[in-house]
Amino acid sequence: MTRQCQITGKIRQVGNKVSHANNKTKRRFNPNIRDARVYSETLKRFFSLKITAAGMRTIEHNGGLDAWLLKQTPSKLDTRLRKVREQLKEAGSAAK
Repeated sequence: MTRQCQITGKIRQVGNKVSHANNKTKRRFNPNIRDARVYSETLKRFFSLKITAAGMRTIEHNGGLDAWLLKQTPSKLDTRLRKVREQLKEAGSAAK
């Protein structure tokens, strides 16, 4: 599996390391990927995700995993998160 954030979609970038003498050598810029457990209040369970620090801030800024997932369109989500979003929709419709 690629080192990709499941929330923001950030992946590795490639660029040049430039020395003082202006020599250029290829280098990689890796995203700050962390294994995190995120809690869903509606489903009352944890989900293990590979997300960046920016992805964690995005979830917190939007009011938690449930609120963030419901705001996103399914086509922009990771396949695993699409299933979680569907479970949230079912749980939300059952609660009404």
